[in-house]
Amino acid sequence: MKIAVIGSGYVGTTTAAVLTSLHHHVTAADIDITKVKKLKQGILPFVEPGLDKFLISMLETGRLNFTADIYQAVKDNQVLLIAVGTPSRADGTADLRFLQSVADTIACSIHEYKVIVIKSTVPVGTNRWFSDYLGNKIGNPHMFDVISNPEFLREGNALQDMLHPDRTVIGGKSQKAIQIVKEIYESMQSNLLVTDWETAELIKYASNSFLATKISFINEIARIAEHAGADVVEIARGMGMDSRIGSEFLRAGIGFGGSCFPKDLKALIATAKELGADSKILEAVEYINRTQPNFYTEKLNRLLQKIAKRPWKIAILGLTFKPDTDDQRESPAIQVVNHLLEECEEIRIIDPTIQTRNQTPWPHEQKVTICRTTTESLSGADAVILCTDWEQFSNIDWKEAASHMRHPVLLDGRNMFDPDDIRSAGMRYLALGRGEFE
Repeated sequence: MKIAVIGSGYVGTTTAAVLTSLHHHVTAADIDITKVKKLKQGILPFVEPGLDKFLISMLETGRLNFTADIYQAVKDNQVLLIAVGTPSRADGTADLRFLQSVADTIACSIHEYKVIVIKSTVPVGTNRWFSDYLGNKIGNPHMFDVISNPEFLREGNALQDMLHPDRTVIGGKSQKAIQIVKEIYESMQSNLLVTDWETAELIKYASNSFLATKISFINEIARIAEHAGADVVEIARGMGMDSRIGSEFLRAGIGFGGSCFPKDLKALIATAKELGADSKILEAVEYINRTQPNFYTEKLNRLLQKIAKRPWKIAILGLTFKPDTDDQRESPAIQVVNHLLEECEEIRIIDPTIQTRNQTPWPHEQKVTICRTTTESLSGADAVILCTDWEQFSNIDWKEAASHMRHPVLLDGRNMFDPDDIRSAGMRYLALGRGEFE
């Protein structure tokens, strides 16, 4: 089948490569000419493990091409799969301007029947709006059908998620279009759910919001454990043994971030308000996550005020919202740094995806230093904060680390380490909900 994938971010690029592996002929289109040139050479403009080699192998088949000519891509392909961004506005609602721009481009290019598949995460009612908008724009609603086909890819694991999906959701009205989309994925081993537009849209938002709820729930339990002198890691382990609960997403820490959970949670809350429905649980989930980094930094502040003179030197391990990605969007690590900047003489950041200060939110902040080695970041530091649990940080020799620091204090924002191991190395260990309360 001939498919155009419009939008070459991590979702669009991963989708295009995997569809090529299913023996479709795929044209991936994006307005960013620089990005397109890189992708044509097999160079990813973002970090996504395993996708770089997979992309090169798909380019070598000759069935995958990248282009900046979206008009031609629309004309030449039977199925148009849209994977453009839908960022949050200030009020939490989704900004659909990129999706509308694609609709305008299709209206100028369409000359025969097309199946338009919206893979972007969009609010309830968007597929219906898109269908009406495009139909009015071209004056012929029979020239196309719209299908909702939400993506469920995790940054850092996108390739495997696309190759081996838990489920494939297809929402639409036209049986003809539904059948065509079924054929696209027919060689995949996946649970298939065919439903309507609105249900498909809500499945994506509800899924991400539920996972966010599990994270905020265990983070609130960590706050309670802090006062009770209990260990939230053991609590989560005990909870996870219950098959009805499961262990996934029950890891307490400084909070969730990225391009999906915070955005989708806010959008679902905004949608509920627009519909006149209550969303008290979702609002609580958002509140807990928004305030979670402060619990960690305030705990560190209380300790440092007792043992170290201001201004402090703080080492930050990791700035991305999770390991195996270069995505800093909504990263709680950024909130931690912002919270500490006023109190610090210097904040030293080490992250495997960052080489210069220009790659951070503080390109002109002289207090921020980018380090290449852990030793460099820890030298003379009053404390170190683990913000992102990159694998390389698990191999730190904390006894040696303590010898380089002015005050050997570790704030473990991801509960990555065993408290006894860290303390036996001569470090003072701080976390949230790990059995100690100050």
